Amino acid sequence: MPAAHEDLRPRSHDAIAQLLQKGVEIPNPLTLDIGPEVDLDRVSGNGVKLYPGCRVYGARTVISAGVKLGAEGPVTVDDCRLGPGVELKGGSFKGSVFLAKANMGPGAQVREACLLEEEANGAHCVGLKQTILFPFVTLGSLINFCDCLLAGGTSRKDHSEVGSSYIHFNFTPDGNKTTPSLFGDVPRGVMLDRPPIFLGGQGGVVGPVRVGFGTVVAAGSILRRDVLADGKLVVGSSHHGVVRDHVPNSYPDLMRVVANNLVYMANLVALEQWYVHVRRRFFVAQELGELVYEGALEVLAAAKRERAKRLAAMAAKVPAGEAGRDALRARAGDVGALFDDEPPAAGREAFLAAFDAATAGADAAAYTTTVQQLPGDVIAAGAEWLQRVVDTLCAQAAELLQPLRPFRER
Repeated sequence: MPAAHEDLRPRSHDAIAQLLQKGVEIPNPLTLDIGPEVDLDRVSGNGVKLYPGCRVYGARTVISAGVKLGAEGPVTVDDCRLGPGVELKGGSFKGSVFLAKANMGPGAQVREACLLEEEANGAHCVGLKQTILFPFVTLGSLINFCDCLLAGGTSRKDHSEVGSSYIHFNFTPDGNKTTPSLFGDVPRGVMLDRPPIFLGGQGGVVGPVRVGFGTVVAAGSILRRDVLADGKLVVGSSHHGVVRDHVPNSYPDLMRVVANNLVYMANLVALEQWYVHVRRRFFVAQELGELVYEGALEVLAAAKRERAKRLAAMAAKVPAGEAGRDALRARAGDVGALFDDEPPAAGREAFLAAFDAATAGADAAAYTTTVQQLPGDVIAAGAEWLQRVVDTLCAQAAELLQPLRPFRER
């Protein structure tokens, strides 16, 4: 009889008991579900609080010190890696990484391959997938912002912002998702010294676009074209009414679409290099930080795979018959593979030596503060190194795609 009773007990009860013994605060233990695959050694006992209604799943899940889940509604976390002080107030979160003090309001849906860096945050009902937010980026409410990278801003009081009811349109009538948009860039954005980007509420972006730092897009505007220069004000205009024949898979803007995808992938590689050579030392200084770091690299690798897959899928639909388009059809796979090769190292060691000298004695766990205090010459050297990574990869991809010429003068 005792054995039968033991079999009827929910498997998560033992896990909850172990978490309580570790010091995790669980106000109502009977409302929690902890998957049997969850490794409790990857959960800190220091200041963690799991509110009623939380569900924690996934063998890769990491819950660092000070994490709070479910303060304003039920939370489901599945294979997410949560850095120190992360707060997820309500919603579902899968296959993503949240760095120190990142937070999301209730009703969020954060799907695979998202990376929210330090203090990046969103209000209620935010939907993300394949999205990267740099430190301090703030999202309003009722937002769908998938397949984007958003940089800009220098602090929590000077941050890039996306207004409420904003949409990144990331799916075309032909069923393509070669639509990643790059707001700012990685080489300058990681230095945390660029002016913020503001995307006004009740608006949207038709990806893929590239937008410069310091750009303000007025509320209600739909952005359909690149704004490459920094510091611009954009006020969108409505479409003129028209009815005409629709030609599927015609791709009149093919070169710009390809170019923006290549630049986006090259920026992912630059960010990966920044993590490998600069950011790792800061993660190592945190409890469970090495596991969070590994998760960030996994997200970046998944993001590169996604972009290569989407580019190849579009290339297969492009009608044959023109030399440039035939080159894209034939070589899209080779282009995607470029971004998995070892990137150029020129300028890297000189920057790292200057970085080490400038940050000697700095708090090993204080990443954003350390970067904010870098001297101008060190910032310039780092941005030059990462930009060289981007430029070299884009040039190699363009050479493979000749005669498409994705980077012709625009």
